[in-house]
Amino acid sequence: MSDNDDIRHGLLIVSGLSGSGKTIALNALEDLGYYCIDNLPAVLLPQFAERIIKSPDAASELKIAISIDSRNRYFLASLPASLAGLQNLGIDYRIIFLEADEKALVKRFSETRRKHPLTDGDTPLLDGIRMETDLLAPLAENAVRRIDTSLTTPHELRRLMRDIAGIEGFRGPVLLFESFGYKHGTPTDADFVFDVRCLPNPHWQEELKPLTGQDPAVRTFLDQQPAVADMVTCIRDFIQRWLPDFERENRSYITVAIGCTGGRHRSVYIVERLHQHFATLDVHVQVVHRELSIA
Repeated sequence: MSDNDDIRHGLLIVSGLSGSGKTIALNALEDLGYYCIDNLPAVLLPQFAERIIKSPDAASELKIAISIDSRNRYFLASLPASLAGLQNLGIDYRIIFLEADEKALVKRFSETRRKHPLTDGDTPLLDGIRMETDLLAPLAENAVRRIDTSLTTPHELRRLMRDIAGIEGFRGPVLLFESFGYKHGTPTDADFVFDVRCLPNPHWQEELKPLTGQDPAVRTFLDQQPAVADMVTCIRDFIQRWLPDFERENRSYITVAIGCTGGRHRSVYIVERLHQHFATLDVHVQVVHRELSIA
C-alpha cells in the first residue's frame, strides 16, 4: 500500500471462504455507516473507488467495504492490477480475510443447505472448499487481518468487525491479546502462542471453578501465586521488546494467544493483566476471550 501522507483511510476489502461469515461481517460494517458492496468484480475496483472519491457529496474519509470472494473467480486474475490502481489513486485499503476449518464449514453448509459456489454435480463439498482455499490464497496472504471463525459466534464476529472498523486510520500496529483453552484447539491466526497450563489452576478450587479470570476471587487467588506474576512479566517483557521491530516492518496486527486448559481462568487473567499494562503505552490494544464468548 502507498506511503503517501495524503492517503484516505477507510476502504476495507472483505474476503474469505464461503460460510466463514462474510455476510455477517458486511452487515456489521453497514451498521457502522460503511457503504457496502457485495461481490464487486475485482476489475471494477479502481473505477468504482475513483467515482466515489470524485463525487461532490463524498466525505473527507472514505468509508467503503467491498466483498471479493470465489464468486468473483473469473475476475480474480485482475486483482493485482486493480489493487495497484487503488494505490495510484492514493487510496489506502486493508484486506480482511475470514476463514474456518473444514469441519466447521462442512457443518455450516449441511445445516443451512446452501450450495457452495464451487460445487456442482461432479464436485463434492469438501473438494469445493479446498479449491476455494487455493483460489483465495493470494488474498489471504496479503490480508492485514485473518479471522478464524471456526469457534466464533455471529455476535463475536460482529464485535470483532466493530473493533476493526474503529481503528481505521490508527498509526502503528494493533496488539490483540486472545485467551483460549487448549481442549478447544489452538487459534490458527495467532502470531505468538504462550502455554500457561503449568501455572496453579483455580479450577481445582471448588468455590472458584464456576468463575472466570475476570472475577475478583479468581484474580485474588492468582495474584497470590509467584509463578503467575513471573509468567506475566516474561510475556510482557518479550512482547514489549519486539513490538518496535514489528512496527518497523509495518505490521498492522499482532495477535498474542494465551492458552490454558479450559480457557476460562489462567489465560483470561493473564490477558487482562497484559491488556492493563499495554493500554498505558502508545499502543492500540484489543482483547478477545474466545471461550467466554462461546460459553
